[in-house]
Amino acid sequence: MIPRVHKRGTRTLGLLYYLYGPGTHEEHVDPHLVAAWDSLAPDPGRDPQATYAELQKLLDQPVDALAPSRRPARHVWHLSVRAAPEDPILPDEQWGEIARRMVAATGIAPAGDDAGCRWAAVRHADDHIHIVATLVREDGRQARLNNDAGRAQAEARLIEAEYGLKRLSTGDGTAAQRPTSAERHKAGRQGRERTAREELRETVRRAVAGAAGEEEFFDRLAAAGLLVRKRTAPSGDLLGYKVALPDDRNKDGEPVFYPGARLAPDLSLPRIRERFTDALDYGQGVTPAEPLRTAAGGPAAARRRTASAAWQALLVIEQADDAVAAAHIASAGEVLDALAKTSAVHTRAELREAASAFERASRSHMRAERGHDRALRQAARDLVRSGPALGRGEDGATTAMAIDMLFFLVTAALHWHAKKGHAQQAAAARQAAEHLRAAYQAAAAQPLGALYQRGRRLGRPLLHRQTAVLREAVPELAEQVLAEPGWYALAATLADAEAAGHNPAALVASAAGCRELDSAESVSDVLVWRLRRSAGLPADTSNTVPADRRTERTAGSTSGQAHTRTGSGRGRL
Repeated sequence: MIPRVHKRGTRTLGLLYYLYGPGTHEEHVDPHLVAAWDSLAPDPGRDPQATYAELQKLLDQPVDALAPSRRPARHVWHLSVRAAPEDPILPDEQWGEIARRMVAATGIAPAGDDAGCRWAAVRHADDHIHIVATLVREDGRQARLNNDAGRAQAEARLIEAEYGLKRLSTGDGTAAQRPTSAERHKAGRQGRERTAREELRETVRRAVAGAAGEEEFFDRLAAAGLLVRKRTAPSGDLLGYKVALPDDRNKDGEPVFYPGARLAPDLSLPRIRERFTDALDYGQGVTPAEPLRTAAGGPAAARRRTASAAWQALLVIEQADDAVAAAHIASAGEVLDALAKTSAVHTRAELREAASAFERASRSHMRAERGHDRALRQAARDLVRSGPALGRGEDGATTAMAIDMLFFLVTAALHWHAKKGHAQQAAAARQAAEHLRAAYQAAAAQPLGALYQRGRRLGRPLLHRQTAVLREAVPELAEQVLAEPGWYALAATLADAEAAGHNPAALVASAAGCRELDSAESVSDVLVWRLRRSAGLPADTSNTVPADRRTERTAGSTSGQAHTRTGSGRGRL
């Protein structure tokens, strides 16, 4: 249940005309009262004899009784209360009770106070009501509304529990503005799945992901097909911007523009500039951050760098102070946007949903200290600059590697928000993690299948040796991993690492010890990607010669010593 206190007004009659009228786009259906301060209050929606003016005069009566000098400048209070999309349609009686509880909780008409303010609750849709009230009490005093928005939210949580409705989290004022009813109805008429506001928000987010500066940001907006208007000062300095979809027009045929700040708090021009201009403090004064560069390599290389940056960011979030952690969480959103934009069809939908969900988790009251998050912003830039990835081969396999690391990064953000009491952000991160899990399953099926088949074909001596390596390196996890279907993929990876000259036991111990694995569905899968990333092994092995044909283990060597490679397969991975 979502209550929203609107800006106070001066014309009770004007608000009544809107609530009882057809709406901006004919979206209001059967407007009528569900409750009021007086059970005999006139209802222009159901009573042909009642008029808007009659209801308005009754609502304004306590205000008009005061001398003009004592009347509040803005005496019209307006609260909308909307059910969640998953909630059932409530009858008028329940909406009426919800309205009475809301005016009592906010201080408009406290329970048992016969001298409270006058109010009326109007329903003109299945999923919400509007409460209009005048802010002079029956005893002539002005209503004292202390934190009315917060009290409405608290009451909504109680109502959800008692009515069995979807349990929402109380916001902290950093969420993006929701689409209005008019915007949703307009999108429906135009056959859009999402409102113009939501499409613009996603497009602007993707445009800023990894952008090196304002010029590149605005070039990306134009390349995405948006209409862009810039606001400049008399000096010529850029003050702000707003964007519109070319085919989203108002009744006069003009484009409907949205300022960046109305799309999301962190999409205003000043907040975007923080990503470009913040400095890094190295302890010897403040040094401007080095501009983001365009890294070499294709999509696979960019995804490997993304996995490494996500791994380092995960450790920072768990150990750094709040401002630095907040910056890394914000930039994780840029990486998700960039990955969704450049991934293949079979993962794109889930990655897009993950990025959309994590958008809410990327902001909180903890002000991000930008600059320290440069590696993640560079990773986002690399993803965008490297272009679209294929869904197969090294591109597809490194996509799975990157998603695996990003899953743990998002999970770390979830835990961080939960510890800070950021309920909405933690819920958003949890939702993003679920979408990442689904995207990972789609991306990892082919490369892990190839590794599994190679592991099954390993010679018995080599397979026994990798089993011994596992038991030596992580005795507390060994039996769990050996029982997983992914063990054979891990065994093939250990053999590849050994063939490349690495100490597989040390690699496994390091990969398992750097972070907990409780949130992983398959420990062996996680270890596969961590080992292949840290050892520089190819992510795709579908055309790789089996390791046991390339490696001979020298007699007398132990798993704790360096291994000697022999044969013509040196380095062929």
